[in-house]
Amino acid sequence: MGSVLCEHCTAACCRYLAIPLDKPTTKRDYDDIRWYLMHEKLLVFVEDGDWYIQFHTKCKNLGADNRCTVYDTRPEICREYQAKDCDYTPGSYSYDHLFTHASQIEKYYEDKTGRKLGAPKKRPAPRAPVPAKQRTR
Repeated sequence: MGSVLCEHCTAACCRYLAIPLDKPTTKRDYDDIRWYLMHEKLLVFVEDGDWYIQFHTKCKNLGADNRCTVYDTRPEICREYQAKDCDYTPGSYSYDHLFTHASQIEKYYEDKTGRKLGAPKKRPAPRAPVPAKQRTR
């Protein structure tokens, strides 16, 4: 490997974005996450107790050579990114939890609460119609 890590970079950090999520607390919150996971090119992860949704989508400013075409005017979030955080370098990076499929959040919710996620709500049984003679006015 050369002296400049960027010479070997596959621009992994420029091929996704992660947005913080509120920590789920209700069945509806978990069901929303289940819905997210039913979509392509995204995942949900927990890191240091914080929840995130990650979209796999390439930055519009990534050149064919995996270099930033707007490097001198790149956003602050890109400027703050350090080589020690590089997704290309090997290391012991791990998540508290990683969810890539709806079934994984279903199992997590069931293990946590003892209840099924995604099970339809029980509706009251329909009442039999009251014959017209028995109706009161």
